[in-house]
Amino acid sequence: MALVLRTVAQSAGISLSLLGWVLTCLTNYLPHWKNRNLDLNVMENWTIGLWQACVIRDEVGTQCKDFDSFLALPAELRISRILMFLSNGLGFLGLLVSGLGLDCLRIAERQQELKKQLLILGGILLWTASLAALVPVSWVAHVTVQEFWDETILETVPRWEFGEALFLGWFAGFCLLLGGCLLIWAACCAQAPLASGHSPAAEAQCLRQHLEMRNTHLQI
Repeated sequence: MALVLRTVAQSAGISLSLLGWVLTCLTNYLPHWKNRNLDLNVMENWTIGLWQACVIRDEVGTQCKDFDSFLALPAELRISRILMFLSNGLGFLGLLVSGLGLDCLRIAERQQELKKQLLILGGILLWTASLAALVPVSWVAHVTVQEFWDETILETVPRWEFGEALFLGWFAGFCLLLGGCLLIWAACCAQAPLASGHSPAAEAQCLRQHLEMRNTHLQI
């Protein structure tokens, strides 16, 4: 039963982590972190991301333009770029390390302690990747809320609102966090399966035969 739970936890953990990593990569590049609708022109919507701003018109379609300068961006977007890159890199490294520690992978099959350490290290890396994704998304959301309720801005001025990428980033971050937790639980709280050909019954029989041969040798 413990082996089944361990296998299920590893499979679910690595699957959630892979899903979270793919979604963080999408969140990084999607230009939908913030949306703004113009009341004077309902046929035109503005969206902004970490790398470009887009205008969506019903007649023309979507037109995007990359930001010209990194230093000209607001502080939350500059830091978000760095943290999202860090999340993507740590997530990839966590998946690679965790994959080497999975029981289904026949690498270092007899070195269960090493595979346990790889799973724990991979889980910690995935935890860090989740934090590096949740912090910028939450920061941009916080700034958006502050600007939306800023009383110093005239009511006639259009306000930025949450974009789809923020919700995608939150979901991705929690997938990475849950995946890392499952991998660490599988490494720490479940007994590792023994290498092939080394079941408890086989080891007991081998020990019994060794003792019998030793007693026979002493009698002679």
